[in-house]
Amino acid sequence: MTVADDNKKEQPQAQPVIDEAIERGWEIPDFTIKEIRDAIPAHCFRRDTFRSFTYVFHDLFIIAVLAYAATYIDTIPSSTARVILWPLYWIAQGIVGTGVWVIGHECGHQAFSPSKAINNGVGMVLHSILLVPYHSWRISHSRHHKATGHMQKDQVFLPATRSQMGLPSRDLDPEGDGPHSALEESPIAMLWGMFVMFAFGWPMYLLTNIAGQKYPGWASHFNPYCAIFKDYEFWDVMQSTAGVSATIAVLTYLGQTFGSLTVIKFYVLPYFFVNFWLVLITYLQHTAPYLPHYRENVWNFQRGAALTVDRSFGILDYFHHHISDSHVAHHFFSTMPHYHAVEATHYIKKALGKHYQSDMTPIAVALWQSWKECRFVEDDGDVVFFKK
Repeated sequence: MTVADDNKKEQPQAQPVIDEAIERGWEIPDFTIKEIRDAIPAHCFRRDTFRSFTYVFHDLFIIAVLAYAATYIDTIPSSTARVILWPLYWIAQGIVGTGVWVIGHECGHQAFSPSKAINNGVGMVLHSILLVPYHSWRISHSRHHKATGHMQKDQVFLPATRSQMGLPSRDLDPEGDGPHSALEESPIAMLWGMFVMFAFGWPMYLLTNIAGQKYPGWASHFNPYCAIFKDYEFWDVMQSTAGVSATIAVLTYLGQTFGSLTVIKFYVLPYFFVNFWLVLITYLQHTAPYLPHYRENVWNFQRGAALTVDRSFGILDYFHHHISDSHVAHHFFSTMPHYHAVEATHYIKKALGKHYQSDMTPIAVALWQSWKECRFVEDDGDVVFFKK
């Protein structure tokens, strides 16, 4: 052992800076994954391939029925009825399509089946149909789960820091912790920002990694050479890109055969509604004024997993396969099938106690509050909360 090794061994670990946690009365949890897992019945971890496929058939059946019914909309003489029915179709198809996305997402976590081949085969098909590069996103999303709530390692919905927002340091800032006049938005500006995020946030994340970690060059789920991926993941990315390209080719063919307007009405507009639900759900799962982020000195996997909020979307939870109201369970045990996650949540809630995060604030109100109040975090400190 060298002198340098001796010195490194003797250096004490830096004391975590938890001033904001103390100010907010936030207690940093101290539990193990084993403690949480032991609180959940063993059957909740069992993956049933047949049962999982029933949810695929369930969703595809509803999608087919909706699409078939929509073929009659333009035969209705009343223009008023047509103007009402087409948006209803887009909304309904977007809701069910989000459920398909959730099942593909479950395949990426190997929660659909005990078989890796079935998981990846089904996930590749379902996500490619929705223009999602399955393996590329599976890889980056896995890293999100492994580093949820970590300021330096999480992959999505990372808070901007004070310096990134162009604000003076806290000591020199006359507006302190806020609100900051420079960050205030009119209601119209807030609504416009939400529209842009909901309509284009998901494809822009896939294309340019917007709202993710900052990487050099073109960081994209379609670029196998970017820093998101390891060298051995090259062909996974290429296969994912091929899947999305195949779907685009089919849509192009259908547009030439049936007309571009038909493809827009039956596929493109529902696709944007899927994007809307996906971004809304994930944003509110990981963004709240009372929810902190951790840095390296404080973060560990179980603490990060607990930085997730369960929210209910009412009857939509059924069609979305409970991705929102059982998301805490999903972050602790991502290979758990969605059809067991609601039951597991009951036991997780008891095991976590006050560290379990659930928020039944109406979704529109929660969105408005988070958008307005969650603007940035401090550049330093190991526990940081959103400020405005």
